[in-house]
Amino acid sequence: MIPSHPVLKPSHVSGILKAELDLFNKRKDVEYFELGVFDADWNPIPFVSAYKVAHVRYLGHLKFDVYIRQDDKDRAEYVCSQSKLRGESTGTLLASRICSRFQR
Repeated sequence: MIPSHPVLKPSHVSGILKAELDLFNKRKDVEYFELGVFDADWNPIPFVSAYKVAHVRYLGHLKFDVYIRQDDKDRAEYVCSQSKLRGESTGTLLASRICSRFQR
């Protein structure tokens, strides 16, 4: 995910912050990614995005925004994408989680 340290900026809605991200898929065996926002102890934090699970083809990009409440700003530590695997492979399946840390 790009950037590695996204900045939370005010959005068009009062009390809501926004981070702009770009997801790039380098894996041939994965086309779906689940998005999440977490605190320092890996507890989920409520967020809104156009995607909860995003479809990104191999070598494709997806630009998306993540919105969180101003009240969660100090708790939000990471925004992550986790690969969602389908059991069609004959080889070993490996799920991965890629995270960016919010800039303070």
